[in-house]
Amino acid sequence: MLNENVMIICRCEEVTYHELVSTATKYKCSARELKLRTRAGMGYCGGRTCRTMVEKIAQSMGTNTPTETNISLKVQPPIRPVSFENLGRISK
Repeated sequence: MLNENVMIICRCEEVTYHELVSTATKYKCSARELKLRTRAGMGYCGGRTCRTMVEKIAQSMGTNTPTETNISLKVQPPIRPVSFENLGRISK
């Protein structure tokens, strides 16, 4: 059985679903503010894997209503692409 409290949404920054939902609920965050408060989407991949999920969580909490001032999240490619194999390698 999948436990939502420990389900990781942002692998790079290890941000869980529960952390995103509780932050969105507590602060009534837009997707951009949710990203800044939790660092989801600010890791090595630049938000390529979790950006849509962060936006959907903010929207499902009713905090990400489309307005003229609401800025959507951008995807920023890493300076140098890094494979997950290299990220997991332990350096000595």
